[in-house]
Amino acid sequence: MIKKLLTKDIMIEDIFVTSRNDLVAAAKLKMMRCNVGGLPVVDEGKLVGMITHRDVLLAGGEALVLKVEDLMSKDLMVAEKDTPIIEVTKIMADKGYQRIPVVDDGNLVGLITQSSLIRALAGID
Repeated sequence: MIKKLLTKDIMIEDIFVTSRNDLVAAAKLKMMRCNVGGLPVVDEGKLVGMITHRDVLLAGGEALVLKVEDLMSKDLMVAEKDTPIIEVTKIMADKGYQRIPVVDDGNLVGLITQSSLIRALAGID
């Protein structure tokens, strides 16, 4: 079953995002309030980066006054809607990624997370 799944079949479409100009403190608060470990960074719908709770922790307390673009990862591994989930799973396992953004012509359309993969394997919608 998993070999037939595509990212569009299990991706999270209701995604919490942040902007490159937001303060890191605001992004951290959003992550905490939304109970997520990372936020895609978008500019007019286009994916431009990713910031994670780990990024914020590693940067230290003084980083809270920085802008998101100062800490975000810019060189991202992404998937498209028709990418087989087995490929995404291998990338996540090999690289240790916890989330892979799904894009369509550069626009963020979804997110594959470890939790979405587990829910798919368990048959939970």
